[in-house]
Amino acid sequence: MSEINFEKEVEKALETMRSGGIILYPTDTVWGIGCDATNEAAVQKIYALKKRSEQKSMIVLVAAERDLFQYVAALDLSIFDFLKEQQRPTTVIFDGAVNLAPNLVNEDGSIAIRIVQDDFCRHLIKRLQRPVVSTSANISGHQTPRTFFEISEEIKSGVDYVVSYRQDDKSESAPSQIIKMGKDGSIHFIRK
Repeated sequence: MSEINFEKEVEKALETMRSGGIILYPTDTVWGIGCDATNEAAVQKIYALKKRSEQKSMIVLVAAERDLFQYVAALDLSIFDFLKEQQRPTTVIFDGAVNLAPNLVNEDGSIAIRIVQDDFCRHLIKRLQRPVVSTSANISGHQTPRTFFEISEEIKSGVDYVVSYRQDDKSESAPSQIIKMGKDGSIHFIRK
């Protein structure tokens, strides 16, 4: 896809999210359903589409390490060293979520955040100037699609905009690994 189309797709996705809509888009892992992570009504639309309980929180994507300081109250800086050593996308569950839609934050005040390496996602986040929700593009309890072609019509027709970029990419993707950092700095793997 040409640079012009890349730009056009970023613009359309931004326009949708800025107006409170939800998008279907490629991430650094699997295809995701996303929205502005500070917009409570948009987050609710994703829960409704996925038929997912609000007790099961979703992942938030940020573009850079410095973004974490805006959304995590007390950041243990040793997490950056750990993340640099990882070979695959890694989502971290942080305590003390701040400045995010309340229905994204777990009852215990924690939030799962991943710093993306994917160009499309980074462009979206930087230009939106807010974090973006990322949850797998499936109905809750159903298998996570590994390519765009495995995404159900119910999901495709339930979002406000489907990004065209990378739809023809047939390489199978896997979800990120998920870790939680203990108060003592220990790392606990939730999903490998």
